[in-house]
Amino acid sequence: MTTLSPENSLSARLSASFILGLHPSVRTEAWKFLTGYYSWQSSQDERLTVDSTRRKNYDALWQMYEKIQPLLENLHRNFTETQNNITCDIQRLYDKDPLGNVLIDKKRLEKILLLSYVCNTRAEYQQGFHEMVMLFQLMLEHDHETFWLFQFFLQKTEHSCVINIGVGKNLDMLNNLINFLDPVFAEHLKGKGAGAVQSLFPWFCLCFQRAFKSFEDVWRLWEVLLTGKPCRNFQVPVAYSLLQLVREQVLQESMAGDDILLACNRLVDLDADELVSAACLVYAELIQKDVPQPLKDFFL
Repeated sequence: MTTLSPENSLSARLSASFILGLHPSVRTEAWKFLTGYYSWQSSQDERLTVDSTRRKNYDALWQMYEKIQPLLENLHRNFTETQNNITCDIQRLYDKDPLGNVLIDKKRLEKILLLSYVCNTRAEYQQGFHEMVMLFQLMLEHDHETFWLFQFFLQKTEHSCVINIGVGKNLDMLNNLINFLDPVFAEHLKGKGAGAVQSLFPWFCLCFQRAFKSFEDVWRLWEVLLTGKPCRNFQVPVAYSLLQLVREQVLQESMAGDDILLACNRLVDLDADELVSAACLVYAELIQKDVPQPLKDFFL
C-alpha cells in the first residue's frame, strides 16, 4: 500500500476492511481510522495530538453540561423525560457475560449517553442507543473515545439508524428494492402482508445488532457500513437479505403482517460474513439492471 497514491491507498485499506474484516487485535485502532477519528494520512505524532485534543474537548463538554444541567432540568421538560428514559434503559441493560463477569460500567455509559443527547441535536436520544454505545464501550478503553467514535459512526453512516432522519428513508427504499427485485414478494407484502416492512424499523434503529450470534458479528457488519462499500446505505441490501430468509415461508403459508414480523424477529444468531455476502449479491444483482433513479441516487 505504501507504493500507492494516497487516494488508492485509502481505497485499498477500505476494501481490505470490507472483504477480510478486522482482526480483534487491531479493531480498536482501526475503528479510529474507519470513523474519521484519525486521518488515514496522519503520523503517529499527529494522532497523539488529535487524541489529546479530543480528550480535552470531551472533558470541556462535560464541564459545560454539569453547569447547565440544573437549567435544563428546570426549563426543558423533554430533558428530564429523556434523562429518565436513559436511566431506565441502562438499568434494564444486561451487563454480564455468560460467566457472570460485569462487562461495562453503567455510570460511565449513562454519562456518555447524556452528553451525546445534549450535544448532538440532530440525533438526540432514542431507545436502543444505550445498546449501541455499550458495544463501543466494550471495544474502547476511554470515555472520550467512546463518545467521539459514536458521533463519527452516526455521521459516517449518514444517521441511518436515527428515527427522525434515516430510518423512514431506509424503510421506503427497502420497499422500493423489493418492488424492483422481487415483484411476487412485493405483491404479497402490499396485500395480506401489509404493514410488515414498516414494522421492521428496529433492524435499522439498532443496526441489526440483535440478529447476530456475537458482538464480533455486530462489529463486523458495522465495519462494512463504515467503509461505504460496496455502496452507500448498504444497510438496506442487508435488510432485504434478511427478508429473503423468511420469503419462502411467508409465501407458502400466506402470512399476514403480524406473522411476518414474528418470523423476522426469530432471525437471531446469524453469521455476519454470510449476511454481508448475501447483501453483496443483492447489490450485484441490482447494478446489472436498469435501476430506477431513486434507488440509484440512494445507493450510488
